[in-house]
Amino acid sequence: MGREFESSQARHLFYKMNYIAALYQFTEILEPHPIRQSIAEKLEELSITGTILIGHEGINGTISAKKETKLLQAIEFLKQTLDLENLDIKFSQSEVNPFIRLKIKLKKEIVTIGDPSINPNSQVGEYVKAKDWNALIADKDTLIIDTRNNYENSIGTFKNAINPKTTKFREFPQWLESQKFSEDDKNNKKIAMFCTGGIRCEKASSLMKSEGFEHVYHLQGGILKYLEETTEDESLWEGECFVFDDRVSVKHDLSEGSYDLCHGCRMPITDADKTSSHYVKGVSCPHCYSVKTERQKARYRSRQKQIDLAKQRHQRHLGPRAN
Repeated sequence: MGREFESSQARHLFYKMNYIAALYQFTEILEPHPIRQSIAEKLEELSITGTILIGHEGINGTISAKKETKLLQAIEFLKQTLDLENLDIKFSQSEVNPFIRLKIKLKKEIVTIGDPSINPNSQVGEYVKAKDWNALIADKDTLIIDTRNNYENSIGTFKNAINPKTTKFREFPQWLESQKFSEDDKNNKKIAMFCTGGIRCEKASSLMKSEGFEHVYHLQGGILKYLEETTEDESLWEGECFVFDDRVSVKHDLSEGSYDLCHGCRMPITDADKTSSHYVKGVSCPHCYSVKTERQKARYRSRQKQIDLAKQRHQRHLGPRAN
């Protein structure tokens, strides 16, 4: 059961209090409703917290446990229950549990592109391992496409990558349609797609295949796997990588990055942004000050006050939510 932690690096991650696994796999699940119940019962028995999305197209989620053995048991149960032979897993650790409770949700899509007919179980691009990525994107006939959102791209991306400037993943199909790619492009261009952990670019590759693109590739394991396996000297990555947890961003060595997060708009912000008169902790930043209403700002101030009070009492607040 401990085979996922065979590398010294993975074992090193697990010396602190909370053990975390981000996981996904596209796989056909015919009856997600009863499976949801059995998974909920088992993971609650193991005292697992986190969020798991289950749908007809597969599973996607992040779970946490206070004991390594409990987390591994949960993963093994998911593999056996859903017959997950190719489950993509990324392990990490945190001094603070990032989740308060366990949530298992049924979804039409485990990552939302807005069209349930786009199904990686039916057709998908070709996986490219981190060690082969540089050669692919260095090819002059390759179009490199960042399938992440604009705020993620703004703090780091691959050299020469196209930024669709989406605010959410479901806008990607509209961006693709707006590009008016020619039949020559579809037949001859290599399309190299990437995202943080691999799930969005895998689904986007299915969309590209459905639109008639012949040579579609996506980075297996995403940016995080690339940073883990590629030395900085050899890397074509520029900047930091946005992550969806309290770290906000990571540097090339996967250590915590230099960005903070505006809890009014969820944009990454720098120390320089915090010197702006438009920055108010938990309320606004230069990116959102002019677009947030006074009513929203008042609500955010109240929320931040509750967070500060909870910290003073050594309690945990449910945390901020952007609107």
